Amino acid sequence: MRRVFLAGGAAAFTAMGGAGAVAFAADASTASPSAAADDSAGPSPSVSPTGGGGGGGGGILGTQTITEDFYGLTTDGGQIDDLFTLHSKGVDTAPVVAAAQAFLAGLTDAQKAKTQFSLRSTEWRTWSNLDPGEFKRQGVSLADLTDDQNALGTALMTAALSADGLETTERIRRLNNAAGVMLGKADVFNDELFYWTVMGTPSATDPWGFQFDGHHLVVNYFVLGDQVVMSPCFWGSEPTKMVIDGETVSVCQEEVEASIAFIQSLTEAQQATAIIKATKANEDMKAGAFADNAVVAYAGIRATELTPAQQHRLLAVAEAFVNRAKADVAEVRMAEIRSHLADTYAAWVGGTGGDDPFYLRVHSPVVWIEVDCQAAGPLGGAYGKTRGDGPTQLHIHSVVRTPNGNDYGRELLRRHYLTSPHHH
Repeated sequence: MRRVFLAGGAAAFTAMGGAGAVAFAADASTASPSAAADDSAGPSPSVSPTGGGGGGGGGILGTQTITEDFYGLTTDGGQIDDLFTLHSKGVDTAPVVAAAQAFLAGLTDAQKAKTQFSLRSTEWRTWSNLDPGEFKRQGVSLADLTDDQNALGTALMTAALSADGLETTERIRRLNNAAGVMLGKADVFNDELFYWTVMGTPSATDPWGFQFDGHHLVVNYFVLGDQVVMSPCFWGSEPTKMVIDGETVSVCQEEVEASIAFIQSLTEAQQATAIIKATKANEDMKAGAFADNAVVAYAGIRATELTPAQQHRLLAVAEAFVNRAKADVAEVRMAEIRSHLADTYAAWVGGTGGDDPFYLRVHSPVVWIEVDCQAAGPLGGAYGKTRGDGPTQLHIHSVVRTPNGNDYGRELLRRHYLTSPHHH
């Protein structure tokens, strides 16, 4: 275990959650000591949440912490080798590079000093789904920026995401704000306390990335040449539907509808295999924030036990998330997911009716997806629910990861350091 001690001592905090004591400290390690790089540039991230909730797990922060070396999500603690390689993917990353350069250029020197981190900073790993009142972010928030600067940030998000992805981010923020206003909590729950950080220097050839982090919305976006890794990403909302200014605004419906369509396509015998637990808990997420190294075995039904039509339904769940990236990025990602379809498993918790709260996990060597209907949280009053009412489709948490070490593009980065002459 390698720890980096900051100038003021070790940045550490212990929080008690459902998984027991969880210690936080700055960590700049990677899966291989050969991948050493400069970690000193950029501000030192705060990793001290207050409150007991986790970034995607409600009251659980996760059994893994950033004090540990990064290995990524695995089934048994050991990575599968050679899943991710350095080679041309044909993705046009020029627009996102240009947009990121323009965004940074539009910041003041003070803002840039707060926003730009070293490429391998622990800032990558200190994202959270918690509201900013419970978890302090780094970088600059939308509230910190002028209209012109926010326009540059929007241009960066537009360059990275598809129209559907961009609309999803806007609706999550809009619902967060409306619920906050309704409950008199708009100082914390609004559409402005979402934070930008940039890791490294935007480049057409060298690795870099950015993070957009806030309540129910986290996008990690890594770029190396024409390769992109968009994970971990967290998509959620409470509520998922609300009337705002006379208009019904909804979000996270694609993943809910795709999940239900999948489980309902299975025969009774197949459902008996896929359903790992009949009763849905208030929260079932396993790999939210601070669970980068979670070890979770495959469970549920294997894709090889499905008909082609059912496999199509399963892949549609992945597409609901993957299609939030630009079309060329999504095409490459879906090809990667399909290439491991034979080793893909789907695990279900809860009922199978159209309105039933549920949990679905899609798990393969290259993708991890969780869709979790949770009990009411701090915004439950906006839709007339309390935590005691149990889980509901009106409160959704979803996380998308790349197992076996390639979250945050870390496996690609490791290989880049090993093969690039200027790193030798």
